[in-house]
Amino acid sequence: MSTALGFSGVALGQSSSPFSGLFGGGSEAEGPVSLSFRVAGDDGAIERNIRNSSLIAGALAEGRTTGQDVLAAARADYARILGSLYDAGHYSALIYITLDGVEAAEIAPLDAPATVTEVVVSVDPGPPFRFSRAAIAPVAPESEIPSEYARGEVAGTGTIKAAAVAGVEGWRNRGHAKADVGGQQITADHQSDSVDSQIALAPGPAVTFGRLNITGNDRMTMRRLRKIAGFPEGRPFDPEDLELVRQRLRRTGVFSAITLAEAETLGPGDTLDVDLTLVEQKPRRIGAGFELSNTDGAQVSAYWMHRNLLGGGERLRIDAEMSDIGSDTSGRDEELTLRIDRPATITPDTTAYVETKLARMREEDYDSDSASVALGFTQIFSEQLTADLAIQYHVSRVNDANGRSDFEVLALPMDVTWDKRDVPTDAKRGFYLSAEATPFKGFEDTGSGVRLLGEGRGYYSFGEDDRLTLAGRLRAGTIEGAGIAETPREYLFYSGGGGTVRGQAYQSLGVSEIPGPDGPIKTGGMSVANATAEMRFQVRENIGLVLFADYGRVWGDSSFSGDAGWHAGAGAGVRYRTPIGPLRFDIAAPVGDGDTDDGVQLYLGLGQAF
Repeated sequence: MSTALGFSGVALGQSSSPFSGLFGGGSEAEGPVSLSFRVAGDDGAIERNIRNSSLIAGALAEGRTTGQDVLAAARADYARILGSLYDAGHYSALIYITLDGVEAAEIAPLDAPATVTEVVVSVDPGPPFRFSRAAIAPVAPESEIPSEYARGEVAGTGTIKAAAVAGVEGWRNRGHAKADVGGQQITADHQSDSVDSQIALAPGPAVTFGRLNITGNDRMTMRRLRKIAGFPEGRPFDPEDLELVRQRLRRTGVFSAITLAEAETLGPGDTLDVDLTLVEQKPRRIGAGFELSNTDGAQVSAYWMHRNLLGGGERLRIDAEMSDIGSDTSGRDEELTLRIDRPATITPDTTAYVETKLARMREEDYDSDSASVALGFTQIFSEQLTADLAIQYHVSRVNDANGRSDFEVLALPMDVTWDKRDVPTDAKRGFYLSAEATPFKGFEDTGSGVRLLGEGRGYYSFGEDDRLTLAGRLRAGTIEGAGIAETPREYLFYSGGGGTVRGQAYQSLGVSEIPGPDGPIKTGGMSVANATAEMRFQVRENIGLVLFADYGRVWGDSSFSGDAGWHAGAGAGVRYRTPIGPLRFDIAAPVGDGDTDDGVQLYLGLGQAF
């Protein structure tokens, strides 16, 4: 017998189930109403799908246990269960839902019992049907039709739908924006337990982008909005271009909602107009952060930001930070940064910026006052890959055991970042790579050279719900060309503290290479290497535990040569998940060498250590 798919082989409304004794398993729900699922010959997968889609289970979980509630959910569950079985390729199923022994389909909606104490859902799914034919045409080149849509494979309706969607998307990716399913013929043969599936695709004409029609921009000028969006008017249609427009607008931070809708009909010459609807959010924003260590003291930061300063998406941000507040090893550090970003300055994916920074550092071995101004450009190749290039003028005045030293450089900092983490604030999978190079030209007594720094992070999770995460970080840097005494102190490398080696005091590891009146003075080194390993375990939904070990090494010369010192730290921590990232509390102790006499150290902050 051959029938149109979905209209035979299903029995509903029997007064009792003939399958008692055939069904294995079954589980009871706690509460005033017991709920059992019994599926013939099931390994558990079908029951899980039925249970997850069951309206009865949902009603009982929400405490809706009146007879009317249970009956309404039961009558609706016949179709839901049938749909779940069709998705799995079972087209000759028998479904029975009894309320205290009475088939739910036989109870009139107005005759619902006052109470129900037992619900039994019994299902005989029947054999899985397989494709006798799985045809789809015409198929665009490079279409990703599911491999499950093939002769001999289980013929689930989900697979058929996925094949049709993939066929349409294949043509859309080739520029046919109005591609659709032109027709389909799907027949189930209950004698051979097979499905004959034929899908006809209608590609439609190749389309080019027409006009972008914009509404909802109140503060941003239309000219700048179109520049930022970079809508590809006149180019062949590509759905990825629409997603790129959405990403560019979202990056500005100006809009709380962005909707792109393709026109229902094509325009002259097979052109496709697109309607862009925007909702602008409040232009100003403030924020704050903190970190606390029992020896390094507290670090507090705050910022004020305007998202649309001049009506062209310009972002003004002022950051203020104070660190080492109450530190046992150094004085208080202060930093003020003012930065203006302008998106779509050269291309829609190029952001120009001007940044000015003032800093007052009171370290254990030296005091420094510095100022810098930079003009730069950030190129966004994708959501994961970015590059930055700037020209920067930097001056600083340092006081140490040798008296006052002035440094003046013109630098060309550049960096590339490739971020493939799944969640940047609490990554479980992926990696993060960054590389920095800063050639600098010194004036007066300041040397010239290049500062290099690279960092890599990796994350891997396994176990139930990815509860266990292994995370690692490697960092290495060196300075070439200039001598240590003629290199700006801010360019030199230290190790120690919450950002490098926990359990060791902040910047406790440096080198003593520059002669002083009372012997060599301590500064940062010309080369550095750090390694960190963490094992993170999610105990509960919002609570996690971490074990970690950190290592650091600093060299006195370029290229990781000369005298060197090392130190290490290890410890454990607790993480409490919040909507803005995990709250971090770490306890660490020194391991091996290091200029630390304070023993166990505590760290409190927001976000994972890396």
